[in-house]
Amino acid sequence: MAAPPNPKREVLHSLARIGAALSSAVRLELLELLAQGERSVDQLAALTGASVANTSQHLQKLKAAGLIAGRKAGQYVFYRLAGDEAVALLGALGRAGEVFLAEVERTVRTYYAARDDLEPVPARELLERAKKGLVTVLDVRPPEEFAAGHVPGAVNIPVHALEKRLAELPKRREVVAYCRGPYCLMSYRAVALLRKKGLKARRLRDGLPEWRLAGLPVARK
Repeated sequence: MAAPPNPKREVLHSLARIGAALSSAVRLELLELLAQGERSVDQLAALTGASVANTSQHLQKLKAAGLIAGRKAGQYVFYRLAGDEAVALLGALGRAGEVFLAEVERTVRTYYAARDDLEPVPARELLERAKKGLVTVLDVRPPEEFAAGHVPGAVNIPVHALEKRLAELPKRREVVAYCRGPYCLMSYRAVALLRKKGLKARRLRDGLPEWRLAGLPVARK
């Protein structure tokens, strides 16, 4: 006689597939990149420094777990997040790591908190201040990520070009910079440069994916 079904174990078994898909730093980085917008395998390989074949294998594991979706266009395959729940999952993983793993807490304290002693700006506060024209919102991600979605009214100056394009920012208005997410260093570097040049600058608490997850408006170029 067959054993009766155990729906709880079936669910847990399926959830374990997601856990297995997240058990790679490369795959976590791929999810962060795909949270910015759709990209091809070749583009993702170039951004992560992995080979195209290796990147494709990682993407297949994420797809098998239901975290991403793909489409073929000619000879290229493009991937995107299956849903913003993946952004929430990454956020929860990061928070758990900071609480339970001493090395994560130490790294965050050393390389993130120590680089910026000012409180980051919460998303809804930034939205209200931007609507009133009190701040300049600065997106320091690459142009293709900005085009895929950005905070309404944001100015896009990639961090590597910021020093040469400082004249494009109003001198008497606070600048709030953002990038890909909580562990992205581009906004930290941007704020440090702006302050060095005498501008008042702070960071958005998270990045564009978390902004979108909160249900806040997103503009597209």
